[in-house]
Amino acid sequence: MNNMEPFKIIIVEDVPLELKGTQGIIRNDIPEAEIIGTADNETAYWRLIKQQQPDLLLLDLGLGGSTTVGVEICRQTKEMYPQVRVLIFTGEILNEKLWVDVLDAGADGIILKTGELLTRGDVLAVMSGKQLVFNEPILKRIVDTFKRTVGSQLAKQEALVNYEIDEYDERFLRHLALGYTKDQITQLRGMPFGVKSLEKRQNELVQKLFPDGRSVNATRLVVRALELHILDLDNLEPDDE
Repeated sequence: MNNMEPFKIIIVEDVPLELKGTQGIIRNDIPEAEIIGTADNETAYWRLIKQQQPDLLLLDLGLGGSTTVGVEICRQTKEMYPQVRVLIFTGEILNEKLWVDVLDAGADGIILKTGELLTRGDVLAVMSGKQLVFNEPILKRIVDTFKRTVGSQLAKQEALVNYEIDEYDERFLRHLALGYTKDQITQLRGMPFGVKSLEKRQNELVQKLFPDGRSVNATRLVVRALELHILDLDNLEPDDE
């Protein structure tokens, strides 16, 4: 696994000092890589790749002050040259939306310019066909997000059991949170209740979630359901009507 076949690489990077550093890493650590060209903007890149296709595109996302140019370069490269592997090497270390966009655009991996930087192992993994290659800083962010997501899912499951919330209660509360009227909720597919039944259900939910017997309106009930994780703020989607 430590050796790889010779391969060709194009580097897209608009900061001269960073380009020099990247070239140094490749020459010192990855002698199998032949740098067939470098580009500091979109036009120069397209001119290069039309002359000679690389095996690997090492792509910085922030070009000329724009973060979206790199995403479009990735997307179009994958459409026109699907065999070219695209490894993102970016200083955009706080822009998580950009990471998602570039993964949607078909990137084979993302290396953040922090911590260990670009390693032989990362490049080797991409060239051997591994998808979704990440270095330590971005992996940590991904794992942290994964833990939070699983934690909130578990909290919701526990709340549904603890407060004896059934599927219809959850749908009722979720659509109340989305601003639906009780009349609109009765029209949802598979909702077998009329307005009077929903009012009864709301009163029962108030008793479950406010055991001190106070009287609360629908808005306060929904806020309580969010506080108790019965509803998940990140997944407030209406059902198909």
